Amino acid sequence: MAEALNIGSHDLPVTDDLAAFMRIGWAPQEASAEAGPRPIAPWAAKRRAALAQRFPGERLVIPAGTLKVRSNDSDYRFRPHSAYSYLTGAGESDDVLVIEPSGEAVLYVRPRAPREEGQEFYRDRRYGEFWAGPRPDLAEAAALYQVECAHIRDLELGRPARVLRGVDASVDAAVDAAVPRGDGDAELESFLAEMRLVKDEWEVGELQSAVDATARGFEDVVRALPQAFGHPRGERYLEGVFGLRARLEGNATGYDSIVAAGAHACVLHWIRNDGALGRGDLLLMDAGVEADTLYTADVTRTFPLSGRFSGVQRQAYELVHQAQEAAIATLRPGARFRDFHLAAMRVICEGLRDWGLLKQSVDTLMETGLYRRYTLCSSGHMLGLDVHDCARSRAEVYLDGVLEEGNVLTVEPGLYFQPDDLTLPEELRGIGIRIEDDLVITSGGARLMSDALPRDPDGIESWMGALL
Repeated sequence: MAEALNIGSHDLPVTDDLAAFMRIGWAPQEASAEAGPRPIAPWAAKRRAALAQRFPGERLVIPAGTLKVRSNDSDYRFRPHSAYSYLTGAGESDDVLVIEPSGEAVLYVRPRAPREEGQEFYRDRRYGEFWAGPRPDLAEAAALYQVECAHIRDLELGRPARVLRGVDASVDAAVDAAVPRGDGDAELESFLAEMRLVKDEWEVGELQSAVDATARGFEDVVRALPQAFGHPRGERYLEGVFGLRARLEGNATGYDSIVAAGAHACVLHWIRNDGALGRGDLLLMDAGVEADTLYTADVTRTFPLSGRFSGVQRQAYELVHQAQEAAIATLRPGARFRDFHLAAMRVICEGLRDWGLLKQSVDTLMETGLYRRYTLCSSGHMLGLDVHDCARSRAEVYLDGVLEEGNVLTVEPGLYFQPDDLTLPEELRGIGIRIEDDLVITSGGARLMSDALPRDPDGIESWMGALL
């Protein structure tokens, strides 16, 4: 049976004569410009083997995901599910990885359509080569990903399997229609997340590349300040400057950039980025380049738009910097994951108490959480293919677990003094500060991956002065 084409109702009809003409006269299709195996291939093979070993004798189904509509007939640019990317290195929509009970893996893909038959290559708006670009054929896919590849139409889902749910609704429905739904899917999902808690050598290299590109993006932003000041949406100007670096050196940004001037920095996830830049304000920018391999950096810097901190800005900044230093000092294999956050918050409590904003003892503040009025969120998270990586892991191995060599995480304490908070002196209201860096746990402690960017206030001012 012929496959349905994804065509719009407003498409021009194709006559029999045109259809016949479109099937002839094409030069032999050249192999994909990307020849040979991708660098991830041997690492992905080890990961698939570990997954098969964890669920011996079971069929495992991991979809790539589907295209998602942005508006009407326009789709978002596709990004595969992180677990699928981790296990294959592949990046086309609608494909499905299956690990059979024998442990053998098969990647079911939608290859590019032959020119000599059918109309997909020039009529299908979603998958046709003339609309969306070429996909690898089966032989090319097998060479790229170093795994057996088969056509997606040959995928049979009528057997018991554990499925990574919520990624491809058609896969979920096909499995549910054929066999009773089991209770092992959640276990598969959590294990796929936990596999990624410890990064291998290749992953650390990809993350370092993303971090290095991110540092260059922050430099671009500082250099662009003179032009951005004159724009009524200066925040968005700077967002675009960083986005250019992300697209030139990677796939995109790893998440929507936060570019928050003045009191906007007190909104933890400010992504409207539609404000002007005040020369006396601080700018909080939280941004990360996502590499072509989909590993993302996550860095935040808060810097004075004038190039120099005011007295009260420096006071607040130094407290956050001291908190971050205390947090980083706890990082080592065997330390509890929660320890770095607690160390940072103790320093914050001491500072708020010294300033007279809070009166209770530091121990009481830590116990009651009253300090959280001024710093709501936690001080870091795992980092990798997702900006908040491994989020589906069990609490006992992540949040309540201990650090291991190869973990990559952020450390990002902050202070957020809301502009309407009457418990604060007026000069502090509307100041938001976060300092966020990416670190990898090593045998002896932790390595700061984002050390190309300064963190202390004097270093920030010197850095800005050199760039401007």
